[in-house]
Amino acid sequence: MHLVPEDRAHRRAIDEHSVCEAIAGIGDPDTVRTWAERFSLLADPNRLSVLLAIHRAGPIAVTDLALATGVNESAVSQILRLLRVSGTVAATKDGRVVRYRLVDHDTATLLESVPALRQAG
Repeated sequence: MHLVPEDRAHRRAIDEHSVCEAIAGIGDPDTVRTWAERFSLLADPNRLSVLLAIHRAGPIAVTDLALATGVNESAVSQILRLLRVSGTVAATKDGRVVRYRLVDHDTATLLESVPALRQAG
């Protein structure tokens, strides 16, 4: 069981090959953590709605996102703050208006698999 970490090497395996395949499938713990954080951003319906709207129509302003999603402007602003900090979206100032666009390629790829986006495209 060449992929089993030393701290688990003493445990008994039923199928050592399956264990090594499973470990290889899990991959790097930091990558798993990154994807878990990405999925947690998508887990809230309001955040997902904002992301889908940005992905489809971005760059888009907070007011327009609130109107499109039915989420109040204050909540949209809080969602966007979280998405900016995570590196998922970026803001561009256009005069007095700030517009948001999706900048995380992996999140964009995930959003492409959402049926509503595929049907609307």
